[in-house]
Amino acid sequence: MDKPGDRAPAHPTPTGDARTSTVRYNVSLLTPGDLYLFNEGSHSRLYQKMGAHLATDNGEGGAYFAVWAPSAAQVTVVGDFNGWDTTRHPLRPRDRSGIWEGFVPGVGKGALYKYHVVSTHGGYAVDKADPFALRSETPPRTASVVWDAGYAWGDHAWMDSRRRHNARNAPIAIYEMHLGSWMRMSEEGGRSLTYRELAPRLAEYVQRLGFTHVEFLPVMEHPFYGSWGYQTTGYFSPTSRYGTPQDFMYLVDYLHQQGIGVILDWVPSHFPSDEHGLAYFDGTHLYEHADPRKGFHPDWKSLIFNYGRHEVRSFLLSSAIFWLDRYHVDGLRVDAVASMLYLDYSRKEGEWIPNVYGGRENLDAISFLRRLNEEVYVNFPDVQTFAEESTAWPMVSRPTYVGGLGFGMKWDMGWMHDTLLYMSKDPVYRRHHHSDLTFRMLYAFTENFVLPLSHDEVVHGKGSLLGKMPGDDWQKFANMRLLLGYMYGQPGKKLLFMGGEFGQWREWEHDGSLEWHLLAYAPHQGLQRWVEDINRLYRGEVALHELDLDPAGFEWIDGSDAAQSVLTFLRKGRSPEQSMLIACNFTPVPRHGYRVGVPRGGFWREMLNSDGKEYGGSGMGNHGGLHAESVPWNGRACSLSLTLPPLAMVFLKGPASG
Repeated sequence: MDKPGDRAPAHPTPTGDARTSTVRYNVSLLTPGDLYLFNEGSHSRLYQKMGAHLATDNGEGGAYFAVWAPSAAQVTVVGDFNGWDTTRHPLRPRDRSGIWEGFVPGVGKGALYKYHVVSTHGGYAVDKADPFALRSETPPRTASVVWDAGYAWGDHAWMDSRRRHNARNAPIAIYEMHLGSWMRMSEEGGRSLTYRELAPRLAEYVQRLGFTHVEFLPVMEHPFYGSWGYQTTGYFSPTSRYGTPQDFMYLVDYLHQQGIGVILDWVPSHFPSDEHGLAYFDGTHLYEHADPRKGFHPDWKSLIFNYGRHEVRSFLLSSAIFWLDRYHVDGLRVDAVASMLYLDYSRKEGEWIPNVYGGRENLDAISFLRRLNEEVYVNFPDVQTFAEESTAWPMVSRPTYVGGLGFGMKWDMGWMHDTLLYMSKDPVYRRHHHSDLTFRMLYAFTENFVLPLSHDEVVHGKGSLLGKMPGDDWQKFANMRLLLGYMYGQPGKKLLFMGGEFGQWREWEHDGSLEWHLLAYAPHQGLQRWVEDINRLYRGEVALHELDLDPAGFEWIDGSDAAQSVLTFLRKGRSPEQSMLIACNFTPVPRHGYRVGVPRGGFWREMLNSDGKEYGGSGMGNHGGLHAESVPWNGRACSLSLTLPPLAMVFLKGPASG
């Protein structure tokens, strides 16, 4: 962390007019309407006006700077173009907006800069990175970089059709990943791939395995690599660790051209206290609450945005819209929504302040989230917002006009917790915990759910997904295939964190690469092949995705066979002839002649079987399918006499008519 008053280290100073030029105040990108909307809290395109922008004045090139610092007595631009001199290029306040602005001739693309802010409070002085910077220095350096957002996009076909790919009735299978540790160059000291190096490798891999979208842990600039991006300082700046803004645009563009959607994690819930960032920006608690009972997060030792401040809302709204607009991303996953909604989140009695009605709900945050989603969907109706929200807050993914928060979808954190708790138990005990699997169906359609097996469950000593599975190695892999197959059989969209698709043994480490060498071994190859095949089935079979978020798409056959730890259910499409039978055996005991009622007679084809030898299983199954018999069962006129393999599941497709 910088000490108060510290500036960026000295840099070579280029020659040119900027060293001796004076600031000009006749150039401005901000209209009176911009100032009104900014101070009102409804400006969502501030990135077009604030920060550093290359411009010209009477044919002379330079950079226009604008920064919000209402309690500043003086703001000057310092950088490599003026020897980091705090007196040479002062900005001027614009009316009563709290914004300081000015045009500095001779400043070009690539120039390093900060704002030297002298507060009206006690003469406090500090050098701040630009909150609206388009590019930042690579940490641990902390200066901003004058840049532009120009790029020749080639993803027109994707952008024209992405509404179909992001729709609620579309198959959405998300590959969640951390850019810096997905694959590293071991022959070059273990360095991370650049954005451009990543593009063809990632696209080929995701395509081959059949995922529809990738979701990146936050790419926004962050000083501490170990925060994985969740402690953001650059809300408009992709991390420079892997390349330039245009390099990241290239990655998104390339993925789009290969038919792959891109979702970004976005963190409006809190920010770090690093001095060069947003904290105590102008000698006051500008972006954060002054009272630590509202402004300090006890879990993450970070600062909480003041959602009641109009200009802070404009800042955050603009950040969200920026990534959708300038980077063509297809969705935003909003992190830690629960921490935003509750004033007493992770706080003890006396450590929080009730709202004006005496309740624990953060009314300002609720208002902000609703406005955020309205702004996103009005401007980009073909994208999705996803809430990481872990409580029973109602209507998170319901429209604001009926009282919801307005998100497109919500992570089902309860499903992840309950299912992993169940799967981690020795099968002999699972019969006593059957409700951990069935409870979800009591609430499964109260929200538009994504079923995550996310990074949250493979960090902080929790081990890997494969490591959670009980039994010997064969049983671990069988359980892992069963877990993933069960997720794809359940209603809801899907998300899997990198490494889970081939059975990484160790817990995820952000400083290293995934254990790609494991794919030299058959069990890991088999698990990866299983993921590839269930993704293909999920995408290809309407019954498995069309009504993912609709109760008409699910029907229990028998959810009560706790004694044998078996679940059987139907997934259905809009047509009554579209149906898929899913049968799961959560024990290592094969079930021969296991009778299951089905809605109609005819041949039920075995589409996938997680016990297939090609996946590393024992090869037990139903020989490609079987005919339904006229034997009433489970309240249905017809039934199948199935073989349920050990620690496995089967997908059987119903006849087209019957």
